[in-house]
Amino acid sequence: MSQSSSRVSDRSSKHLLIGSIESYSGKSATVLGLAIQLRSQGLDVAYAKPIGTCPSEGLLEGGSKAGSYPIDEDVRFIGNTLNLSANRIRPPLFALDEATITQQLSKEKLIDPQDVEAVLSSQGEDILLIEGPGDLEEGALFGLSLPDMAQMSNASVILVTRYHSALVVDKLLAAKQKLGNKLLGVVINDVPEELMENQLKPVKDCLERHQIAVFGILPRTPIMRSVSVEALVHHLKADILNSPERIDQIMVEEISIGAMNANSALRYFNQAHNMVVVTGGDRSDIQMAALESSTQCLVLTGRLAPRADILKLAEDLEVPILSVDLDTLTTVEIIEKAFDQVRLHEPIKVACIEHLMEQHFDMARMMDALGLSPAVTA
Repeated sequence: MSQSSSRVSDRSSKHLLIGSIESYSGKSATVLGLAIQLRSQGLDVAYAKPIGTCPSEGLLEGGSKAGSYPIDEDVRFIGNTLNLSANRIRPPLFALDEATITQQLSKEKLIDPQDVEAVLSSQGEDILLIEGPGDLEEGALFGLSLPDMAQMSNASVILVTRYHSALVVDKLLAAKQKLGNKLLGVVINDVPEELMENQLKPVKDCLERHQIAVFGILPRTPIMRSVSVEALVHHLKADILNSPERIDQIMVEEISIGAMNANSALRYFNQAHNMVVVTGGDRSDIQMAALESSTQCLVLTGRLAPRADILKLAEDLEVPILSVDLDTLTTVEIIEKAFDQVRLHEPIKVACIEHLMEQHFDMARMMDALGLSPAVTA
């Protein structure tokens, strides 16, 4: 497929495209952290997400309905969190869902260059932060892969990657070959605390030798990897048996399976922190042991209701109990997938990413590389 010939350029505004080499690396969190830091420098920031990956409906608070474009949950959350005006939010051109992909497979029609220009061109802001697709290739079917976006918007690129091993260097060097001088630098995210001081130094030094600036190395934090009970309800299609008003506020960081005797379960549960416990609806002994520990949510399988005294205790402790029509193994697999695909949709994570960026991201170096100057004294 040929690449769209459209090229958006506006010298009055900087364009920064935040991409990744794999999905769920922390792009949205990085975008939000960058926006907060840039605004603290007195800069006028706009946000665009050309490819929607988390479709929603309704209005953006403080803005207008996004025309004929789909509204994306990331766009909604970031727009609302930053209190961006309507002309500082660029809604997605389309949602990357199965129906859209199936239609594109038969038609193979590139996105209208005028629509792309409307999303990626400046409207007077100092900097437009563009959230890219999940990896370097996603969106290629529509002519909107990460390299395509960088070329069309004349944007510099920051890549965000989760740290799995030192082989992350391989992937970033390969990405540089594709992006060339468009690659401004990288952020290495989700690094285990014990590796932060010394073991990441060779990785950083190697990347810098290859002219890949490392703007930030962010440590792994339980908060950023946590999932809300509300998200679990959505993923599991669960019934909420109590405390429905708090499911968007309660975060879980670990999963525990209650499949042993009560005494063993209690010792096991006491070693965990802010956990969701999955057990059978007929295991009253395990349910009681879970409520005596740091359980934040109880998921009962088999669509069996808990005893009245357990439900009462859970209500007193404000621990939500969810009921699912699934077996324990399937339930655990769904929850584990939710942890792997965690999104930035909770206010507590906003404060966390703001702190991480303040402590571990070299904003001055990035601004210098972009040619940006503070509008106010920080």
